[in-house]
Amino acid sequence: MLTITLPDGAKREFPGPVSGAELAASIGPGLAKAALAIKFDGKVRDLATVIASDAKVEIVTRTHPDALDLIRHDAAHVMAEAIQELFPGTQITFGPATETGYYYDFHRAEPFTPEDFAAIEQRMKEIVDRDEKITREVVSRDEAVKRFKDLGETFKAEWVKEIPADEDISLYHQGKWFDLCTGPHLPSTGKLGKAFKLMKVAGAYWRGDANNPQLQRVYGTAWADEKQLKDYLTQLEEAEKRDHRRLGREMNLFHQQEEAVGSVFWHPKGWRLYRKLETYIRRRLELNGYQEVKTPQILDRSFWEKSGHWEKFREAMFVIPDDEHKDKQLALKPMNCPGHVQIFRQGLKSYRDLPIRLAEFGACHRNEPSGALHGIMRVRAFTQDDAHIFCTEDQIVDETKAFCDFLLSVYKDFGFDDVRVKFSDRPEKRAGADAIWDKAEDALKTATTAAGLQFTLNPGEGAFYGPKLEFVLRDTIGRDWQCGTLQADFVLPERLDAAYVGEDGQKHRPVMLHRAIFGSLERFVGILIEHHAGKFPLWLAPTQAVVCPIVSDCEPYAKEVVRQLTAAGLVVETDFRNEKINYKVREHSLAKTPVIIAVGKRDEEAGTVAIRRLGEEGQKTFALADAVAALAEEAKSPLDRA
Repeated sequence: MLTITLPDGAKREFPGPVSGAELAASIGPGLAKAALAIKFDGKVRDLATVIASDAKVEIVTRTHPDALDLIRHDAAHVMAEAIQELFPGTQITFGPATETGYYYDFHRAEPFTPEDFAAIEQRMKEIVDRDEKITREVVSRDEAVKRFKDLGETFKAEWVKEIPADEDISLYHQGKWFDLCTGPHLPSTGKLGKAFKLMKVAGAYWRGDANNPQLQRVYGTAWADEKQLKDYLTQLEEAEKRDHRRLGREMNLFHQQEEAVGSVFWHPKGWRLYRKLETYIRRRLELNGYQEVKTPQILDRSFWEKSGHWEKFREAMFVIPDDEHKDKQLALKPMNCPGHVQIFRQGLKSYRDLPIRLAEFGACHRNEPSGALHGIMRVRAFTQDDAHIFCTEDQIVDETKAFCDFLLSVYKDFGFDDVRVKFSDRPEKRAGADAIWDKAEDALKTATTAAGLQFTLNPGEGAFYGPKLEFVLRDTIGRDWQCGTLQADFVLPERLDAAYVGEDGQKHRPVMLHRAIFGSLERFVGILIEHHAGKFPLWLAPTQAVVCPIVSDCEPYAKEVVRQLTAAGLVVETDFRNEKINYKVREHSLAKTPVIIAVGKRDEEAGTVAIRRLGEEGQKTFALADAVAALAEEAKSPLDRA
């Protein structure tokens, strides 16, 4: 007998091997209709897959966590079929699922345009209505090459030729159309549904090489139902309104230009915002027992070779020739951690000195590909709120708990209450023996559990020297941003010869906890702009108020209002232009100034001010002293509030 165990613990017995479809049908007709695939041994598989031995099996329906990848992969295939029906002579290459949809690369002499999308989407819907059965066929390499050549699919034939001759090739058929694919797929095109939309077309190169033929990449999005699709499209519209690059211009915060690719020109207002973040986190560091340091920008190649960064990150490093010593090379630092080890190594350290927490606002440079750059979110020159905790193995749990509490309270002050944690374990390219990685991963998992945090596994995404926690913020429109990290490192202290004297009088290696909260200050500013749509809380706003006299005769009183507000600690501007007050209000609202204060003759006589809040209709009148006191209290940093 064959025993299948379901997620709820229920067991079903069969006299012999059973397919996923048969299993679903045995549970009930509703599940048989809803089933898209099955999952066992950690892998999603076609519904037609036969289970030949005892197993724990999940039935994948549209609500299953793995369903979206399946739907999106099939949407790519349906799109490819539709395009080849509508535009004969178009060749297919590859089309994977992505985080929010899918794409497919095509070779075609004529360019696709967004005007083609309606016809393609309509044909995709027709293919869904056909409910074409999707089946898997295994063929030899030579047979696959022949079939693609017969269709004129030269790109596919070239790819298949490079697969080992003794390796089976899987083809997926839907109707008369087929493609090379490892799967899994839905049982039929009708299961895809119609919650999809084509988004854009872009250029690509065959096999990612600019020397190869140019392809056209058509992007789409696909979801489990129409509501999810509508919510996603609404999110995109809202994201466009919140784009930090546009708001950065409108608010006069920063700009970027070709002569400094991947760098930021901070304007006075933007730099005030940046400094507010820096001032806030510096105070928090001091309150949490960190000592601030500063390490060099340029270090010799030999230093990076010893740390392991030269081997792992050489392509991302800016290298400088040493004109005086022709046999040497220098490099701008891409990260701060090796420099902090050098500070730790100065002087003898005892176990009584640990933990030692070293922090730095470290300016780093990484040679990111130009295509990966994105406003101030992804740059080549950036500053990290970096710190490293040197501790004993016994201190890992307490230090992790303290850091997690610290980090979560910081995020809360900036308006982020929804924080998720990912545990990233050993990557394929890494330093250190497996035994060391076992120790590091076990220690970090134990510490995270002790801190009361739930986490999801992010396989293979750890740093090259240790596993890490990634802290992911969810913003007001539901997007996720990975910011903070905590990494447990047993490797770098060994490579760079960091040691302390233990209670036994012998030398021991410290554990090095790499940690950041903002990550990159530039990126965090961009996230804040988009999270708040530029409408910052008063304490964070780069300009907190603007005072506008209604008539020029009120300028002396307006200056007195500014003087009192400034003395109370607010950042205030004046607008003495000879423009109507409504015009001024519109301009300062566009610049997202939180408080607009209008003063006229009556205000001067009564000692009052008229306050208009950003996003609110109308204004309210207050006595000047009361307004100053209330605004000063509201403008306090969270650290200064009672």
